[in-house]
Amino acid sequence: MQQEFNLLIIGGGINGAGIARDAAGRGLSVCLVEQADLASGTSSASTKMIHGGLRYLEYYEFGLVRQALKEREVLLRIAPHLIQPLRIVLPILPKMRPAWLIRIGLWIYDHLGGKISLASTSSISLTGTQEGASLKSGPTKAFAYSDGWVDDARLVVLNAVDAADKGAKILTNTRLTTLQVKDGKWLAEIVKGNKKSNCTARCVINAAGPWADKVDNLAGFDHAAHMVKVQGSHIVLPKLYDGEHAYLFQNPDGRVLFAIPFQNDYTLFGTTDTPITGDPAKAHLNAAETEYLLTGVSRFFEHNLSKKDIIWSYSGVRALFGDPQKSASALSRDYELVMDENTDNPPFLSILGGKVTTYRKLSEKAVNMISSRLGNDLDPWTATKPLPGGDFGNDSLSDLISRIEQQHPFFDKANVTRLAKAYGTLVFDIFTDVKSQDDLGIDFGYGFSEVEAKYLLQYEFANTVDDLIWRRSKIGLHLSKQQVKKLQDWLVLEHI
Repeated sequence: MQQEFNLLIIGGGINGAGIARDAAGRGLSVCLVEQADLASGTSSASTKMIHGGLRYLEYYEFGLVRQALKEREVLLRIAPHLIQPLRIVLPILPKMRPAWLIRIGLWIYDHLGGKISLASTSSISLTGTQEGASLKSGPTKAFAYSDGWVDDARLVVLNAVDAADKGAKILTNTRLTTLQVKDGKWLAEIVKGNKKSNCTARCVINAAGPWADKVDNLAGFDHAAHMVKVQGSHIVLPKLYDGEHAYLFQNPDGRVLFAIPFQNDYTLFGTTDTPITGDPAKAHLNAAETEYLLTGVSRFFEHNLSKKDIIWSYSGVRALFGDPQKSASALSRDYELVMDENTDNPPFLSILGGKVTTYRKLSEKAVNMISSRLGNDLDPWTATKPLPGGDFGNDSLSDLISRIEQQHPFFDKANVTRLAKAYGTLVFDIFTDVKSQDDLGIDFGYGFSEVEAKYLLQYEFANTVDDLIWRRSKIGLHLSKQQVKKLQDWLVLEHI
């Protein structure tokens, strides 16, 4: 029997998952179709920050920055496990933006979004301090300001998990092959493996990110014709400095580069802005980007690194909406929601542009736009309801970590922190039957157990080793080839 939905969403990145959660929570029947794994494209390849976008002030995008700063506060409340405050050090460099100009920009940044929970900007010395210890000599002063750090892929997954809990159908590794109007509804053919099936929907939302033009074309639209695809690449290096703070560096080309503590033992460094025209699925760190990023490292740190020092890299393609004649770094990170103007057709909405920080607001606006066409008048709700595992109450993350340690004293301290940040209060559900180390089953390495792996397969739409170690977690950075093979062998048996 052919399934019928109120809403068919194409794309399982942050926008698609966020829209699915919002719509399902308003009582709409939802189907989300993703051609690969959740967050397998752009949404797991960000700089992993929840931020207002300090540099966008230079382009007078005050509206975007204001909205993003307000959303930063919302997301800190509803996902306190996935998102933590991050203090960012911005060294004052000669021949770059002057200190007075930066200070004005940071004052605006502190106040533009209204009341904030994070620490405001302060001036710090780089002489004889931890913040200056690993930097090349030259700058002696810096400003320190606040933003947030996020596990971007898990943010996507938990939105999808909550959507599924509210009745949404989440189909990963499923391709949309045809899309046409029939009898006043959208008729879609989808393919999973070698199996074809059809579904109908009263409305379609194209949230395919850098593949939005392909989806538009299937439906006979060209909303994404002026979309600009820009590759951003990051590298992961051995830890470059001590401390939990990040750095924002002013590069001579006018761009900025971030250095961020990553997975305890490493430093994340990026990003690039490289316009591309090829398949977004083939995005990868190229030679020019490698040189650009390593040059940036050696420009600012007392390290002389080469390509062999890169432990891991990742690249994602941002679908930006704007003037293709502008430089990639100058293109807006704001979003456009474009609805088919022909009201005789069932609604078709294209999501163009956007950034991780504003995904919830974008999702809310998208569902508002289609709700009236679908006869749904339920109010928005996602600004106040925590994501799965985020129901901390009055507890802090450190309080949660202490509770986990008390209930599972045999857990390694570092692993408790990892689990708390990944799952929040869901830890108590995942490990409810675990009373000893033996109850965890196989240890695949770095505290990643058989119990955890089974949970991810059953409840978080994971299917492959890459799903488990690079998107549901980042333990791939810590596992040996032998440990990865052990997990692969186990996974084959699980799927038999």
